[in-house]
Amino acid sequence: MRKFGLIGYPLEHAYSHKYFAEKFKKDGITDAKYELFSISEIAKIKNIIASHPKLVGLNVTTPYKELVIPFLDDMDKTILKLGTVNTVKIFRNGEGYRLKGFNTDVAGLEKTFDQLKITPETKALILGSGGSGKTLSYVLDNRGIASKNVSRNPSNLQQISYKKLNKSIFEEYKLIINASPVGMFPNIKQAPDISYNFITEEHICIDLVYNPAETMFLNLCRQNGAKTVNGLTMLYEQADKAWEIWNSDEC
Repeated sequence: MRKFGLIGYPLEHAYSHKYFAEKFKKDGITDAKYELFSISEIAKIKNIIASHPKLVGLNVTTPYKELVIPFLDDMDKTILKLGTVNTVKIFRNGEGYRLKGFNTDVAGLEKTFDQLKITPETKALILGSGGSGKTLSYVLDNRGIASKNVSRNPSNLQQISYKKLNKSIFEEYKLIINASPVGMFPNIKQAPDISYNFITEEHICIDLVYNPAETMFLNLCRQNGAKTVNGLTMLYEQADKAWEIWNSDEC
């Protein structure tokens, strides 16, 4: 039986195993199994692959989307621009193997923005500067949408400190996206440290977190009149794209 899985740490919030279990059942796929591999350091990916000889594909989540890259033998050309990986295809050759990295988060984000009909006139404020934030910046830039990352420790001109967020910035940036893990299960009472009284009915607020379905961030934004969207569309779309990659002849 072919095996697929998710690596990350921790994985209490993970929904991928449930999604794929439901997909396998719905599509009548009986030769596949999806597992969670909670690993405390990325080097353990070698142990996972060696001890599961039927493993042919992995999803990658926090905090390993960037740290996994040195372990890859090859990467999709998109990764060179993104610097983040969320999908790994394992090519077996006897007792050896080769790993190739992809980023299917791009497809998930494109789908989300298409559904919301986000136009280039809209400016985006990205809360977080990690792997998901970098992917967001890449997708928004390709769509001609100006964006700025909010970081606790700004490192370039495209980033701004949470402490410097003020009313005028929220008046300029009407698309607010949480690309940080703040508010993810089990820490559901937490929310990004912004002034929610600056959020209005003119704002669209997206949280890439999908567990819980409505995070504290989305709840506070909704209470101020904003349109809110969680990360489920992105999750489903990127998962389907990963499945396509794992089952293709791509090498």
